Amino acid sequence: MDKLEEIIRKYALINATQHGGQAQPGAVIGMIMSKHPEYRQNAGEVSKTAAQIVQTVNQMSAEDQNQELEDRGGYQEKKKQEKVKGLADLPHTDEGVVLRFAPNPSGPLHIGHARAALSNDEYRKRYEGKLILRVEDTDPRRVDPDAYQMIPEDLKWMGVTWDEEIIQSDRMEIYYQLAEELIKQGGAYMCTCPGDVFKELKDSSQPCPHRDATVEENLALWKKMPQSSEGEMVLRVKTDIKHKNPAIRDWVAMRVVEETHPRVGDKYRVYPMMNFSVAADDHLMGVTHVLRGKDHLANSEKQEYFYHHMDWDVPEFIHYGRLKMEDIPLSTSKARQGIEDGVYSGWDDPRLGTIRAIARRGIQAEAIRQLMTEIGVKMADTAVSWKKIYGLNRTFLEEKANRYFMVAHPQLVEIEGVPESLLKTVERPLHPDHLDRGMRALNFDGKVYLDSEDIPTKPDEVLRLMDAVNITFQDGQAQYHSEGLDEAREAKARIVQWVPATKAVETELVMPDATIVSGYAEESISLVEADDVVQLERIGFARLDQKEDDQLRFYYAHK
Repeated sequence: MDKLEEIIRKYALINATQHGGQAQPGAVIGMIMSKHPEYRQNAGEVSKTAAQIVQTVNQMSAEDQNQELEDRGGYQEKKKQEKVKGLADLPHTDEGVVLRFAPNPSGPLHIGHARAALSNDEYRKRYEGKLILRVEDTDPRRVDPDAYQMIPEDLKWMGVTWDEEIIQSDRMEIYYQLAEELIKQGGAYMCTCPGDVFKELKDSSQPCPHRDATVEENLALWKKMPQSSEGEMVLRVKTDIKHKNPAIRDWVAMRVVEETHPRVGDKYRVYPMMNFSVAADDHLMGVTHVLRGKDHLANSEKQEYFYHHMDWDVPEFIHYGRLKMEDIPLSTSKARQGIEDGVYSGWDDPRLGTIRAIARRGIQAEAIRQLMTEIGVKMADTAVSWKKIYGLNRTFLEEKANRYFMVAHPQLVEIEGVPESLLKTVERPLHPDHLDRGMRALNFDGKVYLDSEDIPTKPDEVLRLMDAVNITFQDGQAQYHSEGLDEAREAKARIVQWVPATKAVETELVMPDATIVSGYAEESISLVEADDVVQLERIGFARLDQKEDDQLRFYYAHK
């Protein structure tokens, strides 16, 4: 029994067991054309063979139909998908799960990449499977040499673990071998049509004149390809030339690129297109499940033709909708241009959506993982805002971030009339819910820095300095008003943070729009180490980026 007959018989058995033992020829043919588009050009043969096999299957008993279907691997009916929150289970995992995350090294990863990386990692853990990191660098014009280092760094920050690392430019000889094998199988041909000529033929469903060249003719051109000029010839994979989507018709597998590769130099001139190298490696590496955006639906269908020509098993393609990031620039090319033009300070500029920019601001990897797990891999498009990210991040930071006072837009204030008994050291906990972390000391001597925006404009307005005293301002001069919190409440006083003027620490805060807010923080903050995230009371969470010359620079996360 040949391959087509095997396929038809299985679908006939499936259809028969679903419809009381009687398969319907039309339904069987429809299943074949949908699942195996390579047979569409042989519709007559499929129809004739299906009619014969369906008749044979319908003569079997229901018990025999079920038994043979079970012997052939069974069939799990796809139920109507319900809305699932988070990562739905993968189909067909009985024989193991092998996944891959396959970025192009055009720059560092951004939050859009995190969806694929983290979803693959979560599935790897769920099914105790294998995850391959595959750097797809077969287009020399889109390679940033620094990306080979930045991509693994970004993945490690996200907590992604991979079992094997592959760089495609190391595998060129493998792609050449497979291309030659595909030519010998009759699944590919060398095309020397100018691009515009082939487009006219393709758009009108006309075959290229080289499509029926002999294997020997194609191999001869293939051998000459490395000496040809860019655009002079390409290797094409045969598909259905009448396919409803012109983009799928006889797609390019190999082409000449006259560009020095940043990693392998001028060793090669013939490079595989993405659909060829991706399909080849997915097969050779035993990938069972491919997670990809729905913008790759056509690519998945293109690759299936390659699989069928080579008689390879097709992996499970799982497509998901677009991730729309509100107010988050994700274009690598635009970010690079902005860096070159001096608009951005680098890949970790806080205005960008790169993983390293997000990390620099104190966004936690756990928050990004939870976000992507909640979104899942459903087909519907999803919009994500900073507000959503901040909400998730806050749940992780509330527990770990110690509290400190900082005042932005500082104004030195000397308070008159403070009783000597109230000139004291004020102690506040580093974290109100974790007293075991200890206390921080603020020396209150009547001279403090306040945020200029907190200073009242009305003489009768009372301001409370946290855990210290209540004050008013008379003709611009701060005056002691009272001591207790009860008096402050009675006066409906606003409660503000303050910094002792003595030993105040110069502090800069880099905001999400890259502007810098300067101010002073309490002395205790000097003990904070780089990369620690703190909560600046009434301001928000911030990550210490650097300590230099008694000055601290934080990157602001959010409130």
